[in-house]
Amino acid sequence: MNFLLYMTTVLIWGTTWIAIKWQLGVVAAPVSIAWRFGLAALMMFALLCAARRPLWPPRAAWRYLFAQGLALFCLNFLCFYYAENIVPSGLVAVVFSTAPLLNSINGRLFMGRPLQATTIGGAVLGLVGIACLFLQQMTGHLADPATWLGLIAAFLGTLCFSIGNLLSSRMQSMGLHPFATNGWAMLIGTAVLLIGSVSAGLPLRVEMDVRYLGALAYLAVAGSVIGFTAYLTLVGRIGPERAAYSTVLFPIVALVASTLFEGYRWTPLTFVGLLLVLLGNVVAFDLTRRIFARPA
Repeated sequence: MNFLLYMTTVLIWGTTWIAIKWQLGVVAAPVSIAWRFGLAALMMFALLCAARRPLWPPRAAWRYLFAQGLALFCLNFLCFYYAENIVPSGLVAVVFSTAPLLNSINGRLFMGRPLQATTIGGAVLGLVGIACLFLQQMTGHLADPATWLGLIAAFLGTLCFSIGNLLSSRMQSMGLHPFATNGWAMLIGTAVLLIGSVSAGLPLRVEMDVRYLGALAYLAVAGSVIGFTAYLTLVGRIGPERAAYSTVLFPIVALVASTLFEGYRWTPLTFVGLLLVLLGNVVAFDLTRRIFARPA
């Protein structure tokens, strides 16, 4: 089950960048994000009703739900949309691959979780591997002050993502199902985005275009309902530190998709980066010890 959840998250979130790219342009980013999570929240509540699970969370969970909605389903995406507009996507991917490290550090600081050497070692290998994958994109951009603003935004987005992970882990330890917590947190994030959009005078319309609407449907159903449920369920099962390593594999899937649809060409350094990411995966999950510990 853990493997299925892990691969579902990697494959879905590794392809959502295409749908996000198709949404950029006519509709303001906060409005697109609000439509995505608003639709996803409605589907979450429908699934809760179909499964006959309780809709209303306990009073003790509301502070975590508000914090998760703001961090994971609002600020996280606003930061990354802003970063993607001014920074090459490869640099953003490098910053986002620090999520396992941030989860380990934040888990230690705020939840007293022990630091795991294998998880940190795997995360470092993955980070170096992602840097190798996108080294060519990075060349010549780090001297631009605007790039550093984008990198700061990407880091803040990753920090919000990490905080959302820990909040989900905390609520699952209280016995709350990810369907319920995701549904309410997405609704809270949507409300904040809508209030901000109206205050800024942004029209709440969508682009009546097949590509935009198809991208919205994919992001709401696959990227949000399935992707976030699979990922945050994984957070509850194996911990936020190891679950976050899936973020290091997203760029691999994205590069494969780019090879198929955009003609991306692999270089020797790309293969080195891929090997480092895969090796980091082995280290992060301590697979070598598990393999060799099996009886003959």
